[in-house]
Amino acid sequence: MDRIGEWRLIDADESPEAPARAKEPPAARGSGWERIAALVAIVVIGIAGVAIWVTLPQGGVQLDVAGQIGAGGVVPSSDAAAGLPSDTAAPEIVIDVQGAVVSPGLHALATGSRVGDAIAAAGGYGPQVDIDAAARQLNLAERLVDGSKIHVPRRGDDLAQASAGPPAGTAGGGLVDINHASATELDTLPGIGPVTAAKIIGAREQAPFVTIDELQTRDVVGPATFEKIRELIIAAP
Repeated sequence: MDRIGEWRLIDADESPEAPARAKEPPAARGSGWERIAALVAIVVIGIAGVAIWVTLPQGGVQLDVAGQIGAGGVVPSSDAAAGLPSDTAAPEIVIDVQGAVVSPGLHALATGSRVGDAIAAAGGYGPQVDIDAAARQLNLAERLVDGSKIHVPRRGDDLAQASAGPPAGTAGGGLVDINHASATELDTLPGIGPVTAAKIIGAREQAPFVTIDELQTRDVVGPATFEKIRELIIAAP
């Protein structure tokens, strides 16, 4: 009975496991949450990095070896950089447009252009144009060759021509001078179209025709065409 009095209640802090828990560092108890927080931070940083990369412009700037960069990052070709014409540039012809147009004179047009294009390049009809005469004398759909001359008639030109004589490309009686007539005037001859008119002009530029028979001997026109036009042409020096 005396031993019973020596017994007493054991406090919770005095349990056998208490010393072990007391020695456990505080950091060890929270290490699990810190790992989770670190993983979440890594994931967030990775997502942010991908988002930034996607928003960056793709590709790069093309550099010329000479240090020149064209507009939009395109390197200019050597011809363009040197100011030389490109081989792909459309060939041009030069046409003389006179008469009742806004801007008479020489005009450069693309190969294959027509009479209507030349008149448009000269600013169109002027205020003195004789519309009826222009409709009769001009074929707006006619194709042009280099060196052609177009005359847009003015009001009163018929009276002026009657007093001044025949046009430059014609002779007395309305004959067409194959050495001086324009492509348009040559095209008025039967059997002569733009292609043949261009051949006549090219041949006379090499050497003026001495006689009209040279149209045949120099293989400019065939016998059938020559018979159609022999009474309508001359070869003036």
